Amino acid sequence: MKIVGIHDGHNASACLLEDGHIVAAIQEERLRREKNWAGFPSRAIEFVLDKGGRRLEQIDVFAFSGLEMPDQLTLDQRLEFYQRDCLPPPPRGPLGRIKHAVLGPFRGQPADPRQIRMRAAREIGIPPERATFVEHHACHAATAYYGWGRYDRDILVLTNDGVGDDLCATVGIGRQGRIERIATVPHTESIAILYAVTTYLLGMTPLEHEYKLMGMAPYATGRDATRVADKFRRLIQPDDGLGWRRTNGCPPTLHIYSYLRRLLERDRFDAVCGGLQTFVEERVLEWVRRAVRHTGLRRLALSGGIFMNVKLNKRILELDEVEELFVFPSCGDETNCFGATFHVQAGHDWRALPPLGPVYFGGEWPDAAVAAEVSRFPFAAPVTVTEHPDLERQIATELAAGRVVARFAGRSEFGARALGNRSILADPSRGSVIKIINNMIKSRDFWMPFATSMTAEQAPACLRNPKGIPSPYMILAFDTTERVSDFPAGVHPQDLSVRPQVLDRSWNPAFHDLLCAFQQQTGRSAALLNTSFNLHGYPLVESPWDALDVFNRSGLAHLAIGRLLLRKN
Repeated sequence: MKIVGIHDGHNASACLLEDGHIVAAIQEERLRREKNWAGFPSRAIEFVLDKGGRRLEQIDVFAFSGLEMPDQLTLDQRLEFYQRDCLPPPPRGPLGRIKHAVLGPFRGQPADPRQIRMRAAREIGIPPERATFVEHHACHAATAYYGWGRYDRDILVLTNDGVGDDLCATVGIGRQGRIERIATVPHTESIAILYAVTTYLLGMTPLEHEYKLMGMAPYATGRDATRVADKFRRLIQPDDGLGWRRTNGCPPTLHIYSYLRRLLERDRFDAVCGGLQTFVEERVLEWVRRAVRHTGLRRLALSGGIFMNVKLNKRILELDEVEELFVFPSCGDETNCFGATFHVQAGHDWRALPPLGPVYFGGEWPDAAVAAEVSRFPFAAPVTVTEHPDLERQIATELAAGRVVARFAGRSEFGARALGNRSILADPSRGSVIKIINNMIKSRDFWMPFATSMTAEQAPACLRNPKGIPSPYMILAFDTTERVSDFPAGVHPQDLSVRPQVLDRSWNPAFHDLLCAFQQQTGRSAALLNTSFNLHGYPLVESPWDALDVFNRSGLAHLAIGRLLLRKN
């Protein structure tokens, strides 16, 4: 069975699933070079079909994520959306709702948003009779449950995000290849939207910069963070079931901007970040505990944008009630293209869906094609190009000497995390390298931490992970051991926790060999500082031309690409 999954909303994406296995997947932003691109992912669909050697007419099902019209706002439209308290208030009373339903189509609001979505699909040749639409949180739940692939055990499946098909969270049970939903939370109570509106209130971009608030949170004093958290606590409290509800006159969180602005007036930005993070952790942890008590299930599978918050995931993992944890990598809406295909495949034959495994689903170029791109690229300054039979060892030598090296190799990784193939690497024992990378290319806020890649063999000596939870996707955080002295530049400086990529050699042999070569040359841990290969505000590089362009336009002095090492003179 061949299924194309389509997410045609914010951070659009597409994937190709064939007989239960992911053949290719990519976000539209990588191809259009516009971060968080929203809309119909025509180029991503073309890419995954080409990668799989398939034509449109060979696809059995085109599975769209979501039933309603997805968010397709541009950045400017999104900022205006939040400034206006997001949306006009919903109609009140039975008469208001009837008028809205009757007059809506005459105001340019079709009765079925799927009609609009199919217009774009038909333009590229997708036949409507082979299209299906999968509810938003069913997609998230499918990524979590089928992505983990633990069909031998009953699994507690939790989803939590901003809004999708009128919900912001669900509780489900995965059992024998099926997911039974047992509780929902309406979108009006969305904690993730509260986080997004606060991001906007602090002068940053919602649905993009929430991680900056998480990064700043540890810098607030405990007293200030508690004071602000108390304000948030009064707004949203647990309900009598498996959800939560607004209290004390709090408006629906989509309309909370003006209310929140008055509430937080005169509070310091670091206190707001610390208080918000504290509140979100408390409310979500309390929700998780209740779901575990209600179901008796201690193995959790999570998906949805709120679980991109690695500090929250760390707290969930540390709960006594939690025995095992799986968080789908890059679990925002961009991965709902996976969820749509998993959901359709499960309805046909769930046994064909294996655990997710490595997520190198993007483009790949042969060495000859890379060399041809290098030979014709119009560099702005002289560049020395050398070929190395053992490039990974040569990269390790450069890193051990204190140099920063961008690495372009193999298939690109899907999602928000660089996992070695589209990465900027450095010696994590050198604290000064953070400023060097920021000045070269990243322009990150000073408080934002970097991440660390390490081998699976090295991880037990570096991470405090008593439950033995795998961490291959940089979606979990752990406390560190005394070996943190080997990689201080790759940790969260306030508490010395780390967001690691723990790499099994079978998942990426060349990158694993590089980590081992670095260990052999330095005598330190097989660990490297790893950050995404992109200019600030742009998507990760996808093609050789993208990599060369970023190298050319930035302060990067070393680029490993194909079998070549490029040095600016």
